[in-house]
Amino acid sequence: MKNIFVGNLSFGATESAVRSLFEAYGTVDRVSIITDRDTGQAKGFGFVEMSVEAEADRAIAGLNGKDVDGRALNVNEARPKTERSFGGGGGGGGARRNNRW
Repeated sequence: MKNIFVGNLSFGATESAVRSLFEAYGTVDRVSIITDRDTGQAKGFGFVEMSVEAEADRAIAGLNGKDVDGRALNVNEARPKTERSFGGGGGGGGARRNNRW
């Protein structure tokens, strides 16, 4: 299984449109477009999973830089999510009180 990052998508891109772009290169297992959790608006990037590595490599080579909706796609193998460090991040505030006014 290869997870592919797809960046610089138009904000109106749909999962079905992205799926059809990648299906020209092989079988697509899953497409997910990342959206803002508060507004639901697409953030302009997403991920595509393809189970056949050779097909995924062809899709990356064929679609990276391709103009879709006036935007040049940024397509490459997704890197694993890095761990976030929680140290040194500045205040968290002391004790909380239940103030009733």
